Amino acid sequence: MRCRQTAVLALIGVLALSACSPAEPAAAPPPPMHPAPGASSAGDPYFPDDGNGGYDALDYHVDVSYDPPSGRLDGDTTVSAKATQDLSRFDLDLRGLDVAAVEIDGKPAKYSREKNKLIVTPAEPLRSGSTFRTRVRYSGVPAKTPHDGGSENGWARSEDGGAYLVGEPHSASFWYPVNETPRDKATFTLTAHVPTGWTVMSNGREQGTSAKDGKTTTTWADPNPVASYLTTIAIDKFTVQRSTLPDGTPVVSGYAPGAEPREATGDRLPEVLSFLESKFGKYPQSAAGGIYLDEDIHFSLETQTRPTYAKWAEILTMVHENAHQWFGDSVSLNSWADICLNECFASYAQWMWGEREGQNLDDRYRAAVEITKGSTDFWGQKLVDMGPEHLFEGAYDKGILAVHALRRELGEPGFEKVLHEWVGQHRNSNATWADFEKLVSKVAGRDVSGFLNDWFHGTKVPSDADLYPGGLRP
Repeated sequence: MRCRQTAVLALIGVLALSACSPAEPAAAPPPPMHPAPGASSAGDPYFPDDGNGGYDALDYHVDVSYDPPSGRLDGDTTVSAKATQDLSRFDLDLRGLDVAAVEIDGKPAKYSREKNKLIVTPAEPLRSGSTFRTRVRYSGVPAKTPHDGGSENGWARSEDGGAYLVGEPHSASFWYPVNETPRDKATFTLTAHVPTGWTVMSNGREQGTSAKDGKTTTTWADPNPVASYLTTIAIDKFTVQRSTLPDGTPVVSGYAPGAEPREATGDRLPEVLSFLESKFGKYPQSAAGGIYLDEDIHFSLETQTRPTYAKWAEILTMVHENAHQWFGDSVSLNSWADICLNECFASYAQWMWGEREGQNLDDRYRAAVEITKGSTDFWGQKLVDMGPEHLFEGAYDKGILAVHALRRELGEPGFEKVLHEWVGQHRNSNATWADFEKLVSKVAGRDVSGFLNDWFHGTKVPSDADLYPGGLRP
């Protein structure tokens, strides 16, 4: 009896305390919003019309149907993003292509077009820090959209009615709405519908293929963030080869009609990646492979996980484009003025491959210096902040010599440490040339600014000490 009475009294006490305790304070109202339009530029001075501000793109889910005979594309893309300010409206990059409807989180949104911008006004302002989903439905013939030339092929059709896409710095906005700047990397999924008999290649891992009513649907997804110009689609009657790397990473390569003779080169990809891992560290991508076109375009491109190759590409091209999976794809530049972070190192990987095959790189370097010593065109090319009109000039030749000189300046252990730490510190993100110089200086343990200025910022033959560091003197 006593125990029960005690329990009852205790319960009454708890109830009394509950009844007398003050109510929970009401949640504070959210701060007032101050919505404003997001910037219509990502801020890269070389391409001031590219990209947009006010949000951070998180993921793209691109759903397209393509009709090879007409070249028509019907698209339904959802962009998941996080507002970085209170937004009254924001822009996406989209070239050509007619927009039929725009929704934000399932609600209709107003939109307009201005040059290559799709200007979206939500029904209600978006609060800073909120995540929102923008769905855009659109259509057109993307091959008819004008492009700027140079390294921007945009969407192109093959003779048999297939399609492919390569372009740097622009390619994504030719076929889906995007924040087209390397500064805003995001995950990427493609679901594509094509007539039976056609095959779609893209980035990342195959998620599945199904066939119904004369249509084949394929989904690809890359869980690693991708810079938009490195996303791709290729549609053709591909011969597809599948295998895995020793660690289980899937390898999927597609050979367009006419490109089948290059299967022997494609079969060497595991050998190439193993070599590059020995130089740069573990392969940083979710998948591997290649898209082998029978097209005489003037460049191949390091489309993430699965480079796209022109018909003339051979083993050194494969080495170059796959070196980019570390330098340019996993670690992406923040400004196009720092293109050397991509191209100088991918180009030097070709030299390292030659070294593997027995070439003496010091001799090769000295011979190149002697041949070019009187060339103002060669030595006058800046490797950093070269200007947009010279973007893709010096990195492929002078850049190779600069990296080899850096290797001798740092010594073998220091050079190896720089390559591995660079990729390890900045994996799946963006970095700048200033970041690279800081790392080099830290590893060197001394002031190397004179060397770096001579080679990467200078416009003349480096001083004798910088031209022949570490035993390079003839």
